[in-house]
Amino acid sequence: MGWATLENGNLLTAAEADGFDVLITSDQNLPYQQSFTTRRMAVLILSTNHWPTIEPVVTRVSSAIGFCKPVR
Repeated sequence: MGWATLENGNLLTAAEADGFDVLITSDQNLPYQQSFTTRRMAVLILSTNHWPTIEPVVTRVSSAIGFCKPVR
């Protein structure tokens, strides 16, 4: 997507502008760094970004995505 240099608010803004409904991250500090009161996109924060840890529970992650509701 060409977003490698984007961080935090700029990344969220770009994702929303491109129509993303959910952001998946492992950044535990994101809720303290960003205000989500004006965001339309849902954010799912995982406890890790370590794929061998996530892979066995990927169906649970997928299910959690299904419960995320972006604000319209």
